Amino acid sequence: MSNKEIVADLLQRIPETASLHDIAQEIEFVAAVRQGISELDRGESIPIEKVEAELPSWVIK
Repeated sequence: MSNKEIVADLLQRIPETASLHDIAQEIEFVAAVRQGISELDRGESIPIEKVEAELPSWVIK
């Protein structure tokens, strides 16, 4: 499925009342997920141990 087809499908599923901001957020989410899957397919993952070690620095207190 091409990127254009993915966006067209997404637009069909978004409610008519969705704002442009809502639509942009949905497109960004789909793009990020597809990028992540692509990175995983290329073997560009981060070991869970490294994520767990860095996680505390991501939390804002």
